[in-house]
Amino acid sequence: MIALVRVDNRLLHGQILETWVPLLKVRSIVVADDEAAGSPLARAAMTLALPPDLPASIQPLGGVDWAALAAGPVRVLVLLRDLPDLERAVAGGLGPAQAPRINLGNVHFTAGRLPVTPSVFLSPGEMEAVERLAHAGFEVEARAIPSDAPVSAEEMARRYKKRPASG
Repeated sequence: MIALVRVDNRLLHGQILETWVPLLKVRSIVVADDEAAGSPLARAAMTLALPPDLPASIQPLGGVDWAALAAGPVRVLVLLRDLPDLERAVAGGLGPAQAPRINLGNVHFTAGRLPVTPSVFLSPGEMEAVERLAHAGFEVEARAIPSDAPVSAEEMARRYKKRPASG
């Protein structure tokens, strides 16, 4: 079963292992990322700190069998790099019945993105994607770690609309 889908441009890192894994009681991690899957160095770096009893699979986004992950007996944490990858996953069969909750954990700042939390910055197209995902039935939240208060899609939209556009 898919315990959580998290969007985090850092993918697999200590914050995931120390906070989210214990809270969610996940027994496996799937990193769905074309770049990481194609890089032996990235795969080695991400899996270096994994405890021996926590398997991780790093695979191309298009190779993930969402239905099998959702139907499986093992609690899985899925990590995606960015919102365009999340939209590709949804187009490839990931639905709210398989993964009801989407967590935006870290979306780094770049020009044209506005903050909705201290660690999540969204472009206009990304904010629209969040709203589409929520409308499709996903529970979309932003928070870096479990002890942070979750910020809903509606609250992200409210915060986004209050901010002046930046260059």
